Amino acid sequence: MQFVLLLIILVLLILGPQWWVRSVLARYSKEDQEFPGTGGELARHLLKRLSLNHVKVESTPEGQGDHYDPVSGFVRLSPQNLDGRSLTAIVTAAHEVGHAIQDAQGYAPFRWRVRLVGVAQVAERLGSFLLFAVPVLTLITRAPGAGVIMFLAAASTLGVGLLVQLMTLPVEWNASFSRAMPLLASGYIKQEQLPAARRILRACALTYLASSLASLLNFWRWMRLVKH
Repeated sequence: MQFVLLLIILVLLILGPQWWVRSVLARYSKEDQEFPGTGGELARHLLKRLSLNHVKVESTPEGQGDHYDPVSGFVRLSPQNLDGRSLTAIVTAAHEVGHAIQDAQGYAPFRWRVRLVGVAQVAERLGSFLLFAVPVLTLITRAPGAGVIMFLAAASTLGVGLLVQLMTLPVEWNASFSRAMPLLASGYIKQEQLPAARRILRACALTYLASSLASLLNFWRWMRLVKH
């Protein structure tokens, strides 16, 4: 019974934020022709205003979602946000431009996250392989010390991915409330729309929360597997 209750809590912790984010973004996705431009047009305008002319705006590939790509220098928006005139489209575009501002200003947590992402992609694959190899290597060599070494290597590589996820949260929050919100409040949306914009920015910032919790759960699961 306790295990079932714990499982339910974990599912709610992982899926709950994801459901809330989707519901908030959907709530304000209704088209509003009072906006003078689309999300994509606002993004291009803000980038030009901020002298970030090297950053381009384009539609995101299917399934990749809204994001800023610091390697190629693109703000990528989903079709509904790129071409839409909803409050969600406008605020999401400003949030992604916020990441471009972080990049241009050398915001340290953003830069560290970019560096770690490349390392994590390799490290996670290596870590998963090592975790599977621990019991096999120990059985073949009959040397417990080899298993300990492999365990430490696997734990460290999986830990890199977890670190990236945890670092993402403050980076997203900063892009929402220290970068995007001041821009939006400077006259791009109405005063009465500010509370809704804050909710959308909070949703944008917490998009990766479910992934972070899932990574933490996966890390804990692998550690228990190897321990036993």
